[in-house]
Amino acid sequence: MVLKNRKNMSQKEYTASSIQALEGMEHVRMRPSMYIGDVGSRGLHHLVYEVIDNSIDEALAGHCDTISVVIHEGESISVRDNGRGIPVDMHEKEQKSALEVVMTKIGAGGKFDKDTYKVSGGLHGVGVSVVNALSNSLVATVYKDGNVYQQKYAKGKALADVAQIGTTEERGTLVSFTPDDTIFQDLVYNYDTLASRLRELSYLNKGITITLTDERFIDEEGAQKFDIFYSEGGLKEFVEYIDGNRESIMNNVIFMEGEKDNIPVEVAMRYNTSYNENLHSYVNNINTHEGGTHLAGFRRALTRTLKKFADEIGLPAKEKVEVTGDDFREGLTAVISVKVMEPQFEGQTKTKLGNSEVSGAVDKIVGEMLTNFLEENPNEAKLIVQKVVLAAKARQAAKKAREMVQRKSPMGGSGLPGKLSDCSSKDPAISELFLVEGDSAGGTAKQGRDRHFQAILPLRGKILNVEKSMLHKVYDNEEIKNIYTALGVSVGTEEDSKALNISKLRYHKVVIMTDADIDGAHISTLILTFFFRYMKELIENGYIYIAQPPLYLLKKGSKKIYAYNEKEREEITLQLAPDGKGVEVQRYKGLGEMNPEQLWDTTLNPEFRILKQVTIESLADADNVFSMLMGDEVPPRREFIEKNAIYAKIDV
Repeated sequence: MVLKNRKNMSQKEYTASSIQALEGMEHVRMRPSMYIGDVGSRGLHHLVYEVIDNSIDEALAGHCDTISVVIHEGESISVRDNGRGIPVDMHEKEQKSALEVVMTKIGAGGKFDKDTYKVSGGLHGVGVSVVNALSNSLVATVYKDGNVYQQKYAKGKALADVAQIGTTEERGTLVSFTPDDTIFQDLVYNYDTLASRLRELSYLNKGITITLTDERFIDEEGAQKFDIFYSEGGLKEFVEYIDGNRESIMNNVIFMEGEKDNIPVEVAMRYNTSYNENLHSYVNNINTHEGGTHLAGFRRALTRTLKKFADEIGLPAKEKVEVTGDDFREGLTAVISVKVMEPQFEGQTKTKLGNSEVSGAVDKIVGEMLTNFLEENPNEAKLIVQKVVLAAKARQAAKKAREMVQRKSPMGGSGLPGKLSDCSSKDPAISELFLVEGDSAGGTAKQGRDRHFQAILPLRGKILNVEKSMLHKVYDNEEIKNIYTALGVSVGTEEDSKALNISKLRYHKVVIMTDADIDGAHISTLILTFFFRYMKELIENGYIYIAQPPLYLLKKGSKKIYAYNEKEREEITLQLAPDGKGVEVQRYKGLGEMNPEQLWDTTLNPEFRILKQVTIESLADADNVFSMLMGDEVPPRREFIEKNAIYAKIDV
């Protein structure tokens, strides 16, 4: 239904008159972060997403069903689709080929013409021209009307006019580019990062085949790394993927689809036995991790509809429990995807939808279709309500435990955990909190730190696995209570019992510092799971880091060099002695084996330490990984560890 409507709106011929140039783009190279977020790894990958978004727009309009992405040697990228091909005829206003206008003018694109695209993703017409501006070289090849056209660019400027270079029976657009090495700090593309986004796009746009090829690496059989992403079931399969490592209480995924006020809405949801709410929302394929009006509409409809059904069967009254909105979302995994013609984004990272009309559209569609499901599936409906009642009972217990956490929150510097060795600075922007494994390492860290800006909080053993724990157990846990109170954050509102208030956060660097062994990695993962499930805002604001202490100290004569992995150990050994003889190797089994000076030199000193900032490339993939690592299913965990053991770290 939705695709049919989109196609009807895009019957107007796609020519130069469809392209509107809004403004110049001279300042893109001077202020790249304004357009792509940053000039690190995230910005580098964002270039690829912007080109892919153009191809996805063609697919949404019903003109493309295949997209291929290739990573070439030298870190250049090619994106090819079988859409209509970017127009190459003369643009009346600009007196240039429409292709050149699209590639060199910011804000130029068919997505600004409502007759060409009903909705579009990406940066809404900014994308491909920004990619061109931030590339050393870009080549656009168009297969259209039986001919092949091509234009080459350097740093955003055309090197020559569009040229016809051959004939063809194919159609579509091929964009190949090499990022500008004078702008980007990181020039290496991560295959898994791109694969994660392409997988997500395949679920959000069912029926489109997306391929990813990596020409940089050839396996023993001479094959390149290659993946095909295709989904027939769309959001239903997306929920099954996210929820794959959890125990479901339902046989099938509930799927709802409809359109109201020209806003297509798709929702897929399923309940499981976990205690976490896992909602993933998208607008025009953009992950709105700050939520917005579409999420508000879904929550309102879910609460109203399920509460009405629960009251009708009389279960809450029978159990003598009051049910709230939180209870209806415990153990729920859902994906909400809407398409909005002119989305308005708000929030700190511009990923919160602000369009008020979307809330009503989602509310109405979900309310009607969920009501139908409950009436037609009484057994599964009752299982859902029973799960909700259990959640309400647990929430009441959690409220008391949470109030204990709140009472311990610092007021004017008092009420801090007894084991916390605080820093003297009261400026969160420069203050750092190190979460350290055990009292021994904690004692060394306290002696080795800079007391002005570095605080140390030792944790006793492995903290609670929050993935398998009810809410009140989490708030009852002594180590977790200490983390809450040390950070100075508060938790819980009338609308959301897990909502986090970070306005009084005392440190803008929270560093997980554990031993460089298997046990240390397990403790680090437990702490990361807690932050992801209960303090995701800290990760999203860039406040969470993982320290990387050295594994070895190599000595020969008066020379001493630290090695952080096996490869470095081998290289440094040969550096100290070409034959490797006479080199003394000391392996650190734990942080407590270092003296304070060594810990400062290697892990605490900002000039020399290695800190890995924890970022979330894909909420859905992170959700899947944490539920797999910390859940009950052993086979997928074993498979993941065997596959990733060589990397000795978790990329979230």
